[in-house]
Amino acid sequence: MSDLERITARRSELDALAEELAKRLQEVEAEREELGIAELVLDRRPNKAGLIRRRWGGGPDESAGGGACGAADPAPR
Repeated sequence: MSDLERITARRSELDALAEELAKRLQEVEAEREELGIAELVLDRRPNKAGLIRRRWGGGPDESAGGGACGAADPAPR
């Protein structure tokens, strides 16, 4: 096999690898987008549940005060 044939064969292998990697990258990007959407849905679910409880007279939701974030007194200055 001549040098030119080896170069041509290697270029062909690399072209095939580049196509495979491009396809895998598209799959990864699509899955990342799906996960991002799923994350948004999960982030919004507790907020919707709290809104429903407030509208329909259920108990206070988790963000109605008294939690660790809102209960701490500021440090004296």
